[in-house]
Amino acid sequence: MLYDNSEYGLYRLEQELKGQAGVNTEVVVLLGSILNPGHLLKVINSFGVHKVYHAAAYKHVPLVEQNIIEGVRNNVVGTWLVAKAVAESVATELVMISSDKAVRPTNVMGATKRLAELIIQGHADQAQENQTGEKFSMVRFGNVLRSSGSVVPLFESQILMGGPVTVTHQDTTRYFMTCGEASELVIQASAMAHGGEIFVLDMGDPVFIRELAKKMIHLHGKVAGPRVEPLAPEDVIDIHYIGLRPGEKLTEELVIGENITGTRHSKIMQAREEGIDWPTLENLCDQLINACETADYPTVKLLLETYVSGYKMMDETFDPGFAQSRQTSPGSATITRLDERNKH
Repeated sequence: MLYDNSEYGLYRLEQELKGQAGVNTEVVVLLGSILNPGHLLKVINSFGVHKVYHAAAYKHVPLVEQNIIEGVRNNVVGTWLVAKAVAESVATELVMISSDKAVRPTNVMGATKRLAELIIQGHADQAQENQTGEKFSMVRFGNVLRSSGSVVPLFESQILMGGPVTVTHQDTTRYFMTCGEASELVIQASAMAHGGEIFVLDMGDPVFIRELAKKMIHLHGKVAGPRVEPLAPEDVIDIHYIGLRPGEKLTEELVIGENITGTRHSKIMQAREEGIDWPTLENLCDQLINACETADYPTVKLLLETYVSGYKMMDETFDPGFAQSRQTSPGSATITRLDERNKH
């Protein structure tokens, strides 16, 4: 079953699957949003869904930085609603796709993915405490080559137009994995889940983005600039360094602490990281839902900074709504915090 709010994305995927030789599996294509929990719950129960792979998230760092409310609403509130739907339905497993940007996040997208991880951890703890049998787990990894919005299609487009190829910084590195390898490892990791695990995929060594750009230029039969004699201008593609965009890091990490162990699969590791108690988590999500519905930027900012360890939202945020909110009602945000210390 394919459940997505992108009509075009579903159409493309359906056509791709229909074209696969030897595929006999029935494919059900449904338009829907994870922010519509009633519809999601009805779909899971009606079709008898056993396992849910939750990959619905906004992932483009600069765009989420410019659209904070919708980024939080989709990535955090959406995860809360998906997890609740699984807990209330006939489904018994939920696997969330996380990101290396959730590790010590410096941007809103990463902070939302870390909160999403905490939500899944909380539901796993509840399932174990109440002995309901559901298994909630996460798989965390880096960039997938040729995924939507990734750097490879961008570089290809720039090369075909004659350049320049734009790289944020000469020292920027990222982890990369092919779509096929990532999908296979996600499925294998989920088969090992008992509940609450953060599976971390071994993505090898990080790659310098500048080197990726140079290799792609060479694969297109061109030379990475600057041009030297006797090369013709059309044979050379320049690389321009444009600087890190808001919230971007030079390097990414896959693990928050040092509490990581191996599994029976050589390319899948398992991390154990600090969570949030259930009453605090429920309170946090209730406040986030209200803040998103009212576009209360100061409260969203305060909640992210309070509950995502070490995260600090940039003052120079590019979200026009947030900038306007700070001018009209500075310092108006308040939150209600429930934690073990305050309860005592």
